[in-house]
Amino acid sequence: MQDVILAQTDKLTMSSREIAELTGKEHKTVMRDVRIMLEQLNEGTDLYLGQYVSNSRTYDEYNLPKRETLLLVSGYSIGLRAKIIDRLEELETKSAPQLPGTFAEALQLAADQAKQLELAAPKVKFVDNLVERSTLMTATQIGQKHKMSAVKLNRFLDELGGVYSKSVKRGRVFIQAFLDSGYGEMKQTEQGHSQALFTPAGEVWINEKLISEGVI
Repeated sequence: MQDVILAQTDKLTMSSREIAELTGKEHKTVMRDVRIMLEQLNEGTDLYLGQYVSNSRTYDEYNLPKRETLLLVSGYSIGLRAKIIDRLEELETKSAPQLPGTFAEALQLAADQAKQLELAAPKVKFVDNLVERSTLMTATQIGQKHKMSAVKLNRFLDELGGVYSKSVKRGRVFIQAFLDSGYGEMKQTEQGHSQALFTPAGEVWINEKLISEGVI
């Protein structure tokens, strides 16, 4: 049985396929009933229309919110309505936040949350301490903040991968994905040489990698 579909708004919905399964009706019949209902509600027959893939083929289905689901099955028999209502209640229970049931569970939850805050503290502190947020920085400038030389920092980034192009032998050039992520920019010096400079977002990214890799 298909589980509940949570839309981007986290709104509980039920698919027309699951409604068909619960009521024992053919899916095409449920789809027809949904279209008739939406037409009568003047909501547009494609409002909740979605798709699913089965056996490499794509089919239409409806993903109805609770109100529309109950309106749809209001014309079905009491037994069928009961199945839908029971299923909706089950889905709502599953999607509800699970609160600690005992004092021990509450203590464990608090400990887990404290651990998450502890792990995030270095990142938060680093971001809060950024002063020059609108300037580009060299590897030397970033390295100095971590008591590292540019050579050591660049060696770390080379081993990490995903920063510099390996096809360029002279100088340092960011790969396109790193540039597209907003972590760096390629600039030209007064002498006409290309220079790889990190953005504030790139500096934060480097800090996160240094922490996750256990360097700092």
